[in-house]
Amino acid sequence: MTTTLTDSGPSTSPEVAAPPRRRRSDLGVRGLIAAVAVLVAIGAVVPLVAVLATAFSPDALPRYTEFFTSWVDLAVLRNTLVLGTLVGLCGTALGFLFAFVQARLDVPGKKILHVIALMPIVSPPFAIATATVVLYGRRGVISNGVFGVEYDIYGLDGLVFVLSLSLFPVAYLGLLGMLRALDPALEEAAMNMGASRWQVLRTLILPLVAPGLVAPFLLLFVEAIADLANPLVLGGDYTVLAGRAYLAVTGEYDVTGAAVYCVILLVPSLAMYFAQRRWMNRKVRTTITGRPSGSVHPITGWARWPVYALALLAAAVILSLYGTVIVGSMTRVFGIDNTFTLDYLEEVVAGVGVEAVLDTLMFAAIATPVAGLVGLVIAWLVVRHLDRTAWLLDLGGTLGVAVPGTVLGIGFVLAYRPDRWIGPVHAIPSLVGGSAIAGGAVAIVLAYVVRSIPAGQRTAVASLTQLHPYIEQASTDLGASPLQTFRRVTLPLIRPALLTGLSYSFARSMTSVSTIVLLVTPQTKIITSQVLSAASTGRYGVAFAYCTVLTALVLAGFALIRVLVGTGAALQRTATSERQKS
Repeated sequence: MTTTLTDSGPSTSPEVAAPPRRRRSDLGVRGLIAAVAVLVAIGAVVPLVAVLATAFSPDALPRYTEFFTSWVDLAVLRNTLVLGTLVGLCGTALGFLFAFVQARLDVPGKKILHVIALMPIVSPPFAIATATVVLYGRRGVISNGVFGVEYDIYGLDGLVFVLSLSLFPVAYLGLLGMLRALDPALEEAAMNMGASRWQVLRTLILPLVAPGLVAPFLLLFVEAIADLANPLVLGGDYTVLAGRAYLAVTGEYDVTGAAVYCVILLVPSLAMYFAQRRWMNRKVRTTITGRPSGSVHPITGWARWPVYALALLAAAVILSLYGTVIVGSMTRVFGIDNTFTLDYLEEVVAGVGVEAVLDTLMFAAIATPVAGLVGLVIAWLVVRHLDRTAWLLDLGGTLGVAVPGTVLGIGFVLAYRPDRWIGPVHAIPSLVGGSAIAGGAVAIVLAYVVRSIPAGQRTAVASLTQLHPYIEQASTDLGASPLQTFRRVTLPLIRPALLTGLSYSFARSMTSVSTIVLLVTPQTKIITSQVLSAASTGRYGVAFAYCTVLTALVLAGFALIRVLVGTGAALQRTATSERQKS
């Protein structure tokens, strides 16, 4: 086994030096690069070019001066950055807590805790926000009814609470895969030399999973500042750029203003991307170089119980929120008239809601494998096969979440609807089939794919930084092509990243709100748009019923993906099977 820990760059010793990149000229790899580049261009670059063309038109330029001279607009920018940073920190910490409990603690109920940890990403975000208001708001069932406190949940604290709970499963899934893939022999060696559990965690585990901590922080930061639904429900007086852009379109019919807000929002997102890239280039963490040795020794002492208690508390909060959604779908008016009824659920599963359910499932089933595999392929190309242009493809893959979904939806409208083609981008849509993409179903599937790629991509990049390049180099030296090596060697070793990408893609496709609202046509019905319509008209029972059905569908999808893809690190299962054979 070879383990490398360096802070100044890759070691120059022959045992850890990366192999030369000779595979770039392979025809299959070049074809894969071209196909991925076209998909990224059509789904992300062209719509953003349309928005940028509007944002930098002569009429829009004075808007920037107005923005940076207005204390109100500067406060909105500050609010956005603070929200993204707090959600990134809290969400990543919560994800690591759940992953650490699963991978390193000897406690009961891990399977139940795992299912609970996945629940926050299986319903529309504003459903969780609504349940939070009902339970923990000024007149909340728990905050006021149990503790007698009139707590104002609206504002920064409410947004950080809801967004951290909604987004932490992304960090949890990636970190869980990385913790399970760490070589147990390293921890055994540290403990044999007298290190305590705390010292092992602080000096060994945390440095080794550092790439896995930075990647979800980046994703959660971008997701938080681009989120639209939660600020509309829980923001109150705490205005952020995404909500301001949405109001500019829907309330003021100001597409130019929305585009300007989008450009300003891109700056912190891109700054986080380049900071993460610079940090990752200076830190090398190689832990998977062959068959792992040793076995994991779960923590069994008293120190496990405080950590486990924190995870149980978070799980109880999640269950209370989803319990409110379920109970609210089966009562007349939750908290006021608790009479039992199945009318709302019947309307969704056997009435007018059936079409929305079937359409959403069909679109998600198409988009999920495409987004999951494309994210994995982009990460593989960026880490293993591209040098100077790697950052371009990596950046293109993350553009789907770099701007508010509403603005991306506007980009689709500006770029691919013939009656909306404007400015210097009027020739681009005709070259990429704009008339076909303008159709509601095609646009929705494409938006699903683009918005779902970054999760699997960032997780796969973190996993590939742990996988020593010599493993793949050995395969190609024996005559296998790069694509054969990817399919037979790389893909099995980073299977947790594929599981994360597919799971998140399916959940994201089923629960997407902001982008899809602008792309839905009378011929296409989406569950999230139906939920938004029901909630906006005060039919909260119907909204909760849609959310209940949606939660069940996404959990069933997770189970199916888990069966088809498998879980855990392939190296560990291979080692186990070999020991059994011997």
